[in-house]
Amino acid sequence: MQEETRAAAERAASVQAAADGAQRTLDRTFSIRAIPGAALNVAPPSLGRLPQLLPLNHWWLSHLVDARLDAFHRTGDERRLRQAESVLRLLRIRNRGLANDYFDDMGWLTLALIGLFDATADPRHLRDAETLWQRIRTRGWNDHEGPSVAWREQQPDYKNAPSNGTFALASARLHARTGDPRYRVAADETVAWLQQRLVAEDGTVLDGVNRQGDHRVDTDWVFSYDQGVVAAAVLERAWVPDAPAAAARIARAALPRLAPHGLVEGETARADHPGGGDAGLFKGIHVRYLAEVAAALPTGADRETLTHFIAGSTDALIRTRSAEETGRVGDDWSRPAPPVTFLSTQLAATLALEARWRLDRTTPAPVPA
Repeated sequence: MQEETRAAAERAASVQAAADGAQRTLDRTFSIRAIPGAALNVAPPSLGRLPQLLPLNHWWLSHLVDARLDAFHRTGDERRLRQAESVLRLLRIRNRGLANDYFDDMGWLTLALIGLFDATADPRHLRDAETLWQRIRTRGWNDHEGPSVAWREQQPDYKNAPSNGTFALASARLHARTGDPRYRVAADETVAWLQQRLVAEDGTVLDGVNRQGDHRVDTDWVFSYDQGVVAAAVLERAWVPDAPAAAARIARAALPRLAPHGLVEGETARADHPGGGDAGLFKGIHVRYLAEVAAALPTGADRETLTHFIAGSTDALIRTRSAEETGRVGDDWSRPAPPVTFLSTQLAATLALEARWRLDRTTPAPVPA
């Protein structure tokens, strides 16, 4: 028993140290010290990478807010909370407001604003979250391919999992914080559409429908973050009795396809894409939300499957980070970082390590009666 206790303490210390290290890398390598809240998209910076270095990546910054809030909740360090506020402040300035034309971007930011409200109790953050939610509902919601949220304003007939998953999750969280029944209705409607149109029979979340105007579901587009955010949206509807079990079914369904050897493969931020490419963030979002699902489950096969996957993924990160002097990580968490890495990829690692720390401190939920 003493050996087990000691081993658990050592694992906890290792995860804590890795999460601290990931936050420091964001500080030292991906930040501009003279401009609070500013983030570099690529490291190391160079004049040759200017087209990638500074463009505004709206949804990356929402996850930077989340990452800083995670560190605040883990450590109690007020500096991390101030950093989260600074990221939001600068995003608002650079973007000339919080909204843009992409409904998934606004969904991620709505979730970050709810997180800021939870951390600060500042009603302005909740008002901003509700304002963004209303914009999505008013401009993004339509009946193309069934009542749901479009991907962007310029493509109202293309519907996908990120836009609808974030909207459903934000709706459920806003209902929990305000009691407003319209948010509950929206969460139920959106989850129903997702389950009808984009969740396959085995529980795998498919990315979208009608992307090319042919009404076809993208059965060949299966991304890790889709699984995570849709599972979290299903879980968050606390008024549904079997929500944890339904979320677990989605959370585990695509693991054999996405991670046949234990780590998610093939989701890579590419150096030839402006800004480095969004795919670098996918795995971190996936782990973040799978950890939420796992934490809500009782002892059993589903919880064991998810915790094993999360532990294996983050253990690989910890091993490679310990061998990497720069603290940067690559898209393959089992290998040292390449010479050039992206903020999206670094954020994914940070979110995953913070999620692992939280999950390790949970106890299994009671078995439903």
